[in-house]
Formats: sequence, structure tokens, C-alpha cells
Amino acid sequence: MPPQLVIHAPDEASLARARSNARNLLAAAPQARCEIVVNAEAVSAVIERPDPSTDGLVRLCGNTLRNKDLQAPAGLKTVTAAVLHLAERQAAGWQYIRA
Repeated sequence: MPPQLVIHAPDEASLARARSNARNLLAAAPQARCEIVVNAEAVSAVIERPDPSTDGLVRLCGNTLRNKDLQAPAGLKTVTAAVLHLAERQAAGWQYIRA
């Protein structure tokens, strides 16, 4: 089974690390499944500074979007709540790291 990794990024600095981690993982193991789950301040950072190489991996927290009155740009996926998505992925056997 290929690696399955969910990377949590709650702020701008951790988003930069998460994007780098994801690129490195997929370069070393192209068959891996990877998601970058962002909440809190990282949501604004994703919206303000797109990264075509990793934006397809990003899952924006719907709670953060609503609380900050933000709209998800077209092409970016959202989840109801980052905390719930992280818990569901881990329950499904995905590995978790916080960037």
C-alpha cells in the first residue's frame, strides 16, 4: 500500500513547510497519497499566495472560511472542519504530521 499522509498547517510558516514536505514526499514516492489540511491563519495564506504545485492537495477548513468571512477560490477543496477531517483520515489509517 502506498503511503497516505495528511499534513496539518495552521499558520503561514507551517503552510510553507507543509507545501515543501508534500513536494518532497511526492518526488520520492509518486504513488503516495497526500493532503495538506489548513485552518486558522494558513487559510488566508493559501488564498493570498497560491502554489500550483500543491494547491490540488490543499483542504481548506470550512469553519475558518466562515469565521473569517472568506471564500474558497475556484479549484480549492474545502472540508467541513479541519479537526474532523484530520480525525477521519487518521481513523482511516493515514499518517499525520503537523508542519
